[in-house]
Amino acid sequence: MAYMLETDALTKTFKGQAAVDRCSLHVPEGTVYGLLGPNGAGKSTLMNIITDNLKADSGEITFGDDGKEPENIKKMGTEFRKKLGFMPQYPGLYPNFTVESFMWYMATLKDMGRGLGGKERKQYIAEQINEILVAVELDDVSKRRIDALSGGMKQRLTLAQAVLGNPSVLILDEPTAGLDPKQRIAIRNYISQIALNKIVIIATHVVSDVEFIARDIIMLKNGVIIEKAPPHELIKKIDDNVWSIPVGESEVSSMQEKHRVINIARDEDDPQTVRLRVISDVRPTETAINVPSTLEDYYLCVFNDVGSA
Repeated sequence: MAYMLETDALTKTFKGQAAVDRCSLHVPEGTVYGLLGPNGAGKSTLMNIITDNLKADSGEITFGDDGKEPENIKKMGTEFRKKLGFMPQYPGLYPNFTVESFMWYMATLKDMGRGLGGKERKQYIAEQINEILVAVELDDVSKRRIDALSGGMKQRLTLAQAVLGNPSVLILDEPTAGLDPKQRIAIRNYISQIALNKIVIIATHVVSDVEFIARDIIMLKNGVIIEKAPPHELIKKIDDNVWSIPVGESEVSSMQEKHRVINIARDEDDPQTVRLRVISDVRPTETAINVPSTLEDYYLCVFNDVGSA
């Protein structure tokens, strides 16, 4: 079975300002797509349009599976929503539910196990809930009320409900917000693992969340898609434009005024020296050394998010 999600010229404006401007995407199954952009770029608006939580002013979204001709998701209605898992950026959770009861509640809403007998259905749902809670490291707090969970736990619970029911399309808006480094890595690995037979779109402004698991990076700026390419292709664009410059501490401010400084760090071998990471089309100083570029370098270059550290 093959899935395909496409958006065609999606546009949404608020008070005359375009939040999403003629966005067109072609997203097949079996991979992760990273939607990158700063806060206010239009990521959440686009995600909410795709999940049918927000109506676009114009444009359409189509979905096809099993070799069938793609259909408009509005025409598909509930049939599309049954294939969809969504993790919103600001989820509404029920504080009086326990983790386990909330998952059962969501399983009921998703009509999981339809067609199975009562006992078989209950076992099917219980097994999937347990498997997911183990994967997101919430199995040890399954009896705890949601209002007693930490922010990171609530974030992982929101991901768990999105994955519940084995959806064909998984839309994740800032899935690792509020997680510690160990949890971020675990969640990224889990998403990468389950993406093998799904369409997965992750909206984030944290480059490391998608740098190593996304096949393609989609960059959104002021509601417009400005890039759609694999990470290594984007990195190549600035291969010769990233420099390391050793300077004295007193020189840092003046260097920031002259150059696009994206990182400031003490030299490991010489505490009296500060190393600046600079983006420049030409060698900025005689002491500058060309260094390998990263996706974060390209992101900062595109969005001009550089300056003092």
